[in-house]
Amino acid sequence: MADGIVILTSANFDETIKSSTTPILVDFWAEWCGPCKAMNPILTEIAKEQAGKVIIAKLNVDDHGDIAQRFSVMSIPTMMLFSDGEMKKKMIGAKGKPQLLAEIAEFIPTKS
Repeated sequence: MADGIVILTSANFDETIKSSTTPILVDFWAEWCGPCKAMNPILTEIAKEQAGKVIIAKLNVDDHGDIAQRFSVMSIPTMMLFSDGEMKKKMIGAKGKPQLLAEIAEFIPTKS
């Protein structure tokens, strides 16, 4: 875990999603993707500020294309919010921090 961000792989994806009692925001990204890189500092800030309320995770689509394909990720960055082991929300494209927080607010508990 770097900067409070969980790194997902094909090997640990299902277990991580299914076993979490905390909502998980998964960023589907790639090294060559400019907008993905622009999201990194925003996701790092959210991971720190919302620790215990939401988990931020990243999955490299080039390295783990099977997972991206399973969730029909056609463009990146794509972010998916998982809660109770299920995908609850899908967001495509880079977003600013206020917009991203507003989109996932319904899944983040107000009390820790």
